[in-house]
Amino acid sequence: MILRPTAQADLDGWAAMMADEETSRYIGGLQGREQSWRGMASMAGSWAILGFGMFSMVDKQTGEWLGRAGPWQPEGWPGTEVGWGIRREAWGKGYALEAATAAIDWAFDHLGWTQVIHCIDPGNVNSQKLAQRLGSTLLRQDHLPPPYHELIIDVWGQSREQWRSRKT
Repeated sequence: MILRPTAQADLDGWAAMMADEETSRYIGGLQGREQSWRGMASMAGSWAILGFGMFSMVDKQTGEWLGRAGPWQPEGWPGTEVGWGIRREAWGKGYALEAATAAIDWAFDHLGWTQVIHCIDPGNVNSQKLAQRLGSTLLRQDHLPPPYHELIIDVWGQSREQWRSRKT
């Protein structure tokens, strides 16, 4: 798998992920191609404005877009997040764990973050399990900024020191 910033070539995969009800349930809900493009452009814009955003996960052999994972902190976000969203076809193959691990390393080493969080819907058991595999624990409940401000989310996370001690 290759991790790289968002590119226009990702639109077909991104739109397919957001058009799948089960896959998109916890990452903004069903979206058409045009709305998916705006979400993808927001991620690319994060790279331009902040110098980081979620990486696109691309199959090294086929070039297929698998999902997104990485650092994310839009205005009003509850902390320095490393998040993920994976196309259903790529579930259960270890891509999310591999990408999130690399992204956490990158956030601590290159962005200088001292903590990472994962904003997870209380019903998203798969993401909770991944957070646990990453060594994160449930820290608190919180809210995202509008338009998702009415939803209660669980904030999982860990400090840079906890992450580094986990890897020894």
